[in-house]
Amino acid sequence: MDKKRVLVLCTGNSARSQMAEGLLKHICQDIYDVHSAGTQPSIVRPEAIEALAELDIDISANRSKSVDEFEGVEIDFVLTVCDNAKENCPYFPASARLIHHAFEDPAGVEGDEETRVAAFRRVRDQIREYLPTFLEEIRG
Repeated sequence: MDKKRVLVLCTGNSARSQMAEGLLKHICQDIYDVHSAGTQPSIVRPEAIEALAELDIDISANRSKSVDEFEGVEIDFVLTVCDNAKENCPYFPASARLIHHAFEDPAGVEGDEETRVAAFRRVRDQIREYLPTFLEEIRG
């Protein structure tokens, strides 16, 4: 049986969607095929890599991907983690279930490294706290 595909979508695919992808893979890699992408991809933020490394989750080899890379790929669930991605979400077939839960953008936090990393940790923890609700919702 093929695994159901989850696509986590954000604007830059640099922070929130990358952390959600890493956390979801860690939690349920044997159950779902998890990917992330952005409507305007950029780079994977080093603070996101650091925040997940603290949980022994390695996303250092991840790259920021465009949602266009998933055109024609059957996606079962799309989780948008920012309002901009929800508003600019490309068309997915009716079989794809769209779920939205916005998180603060830690990439927008300014300050020294510790301040920025703290913002990434906070959002990481919010995503980690939300994911059981998301998984329960998609399991029906």
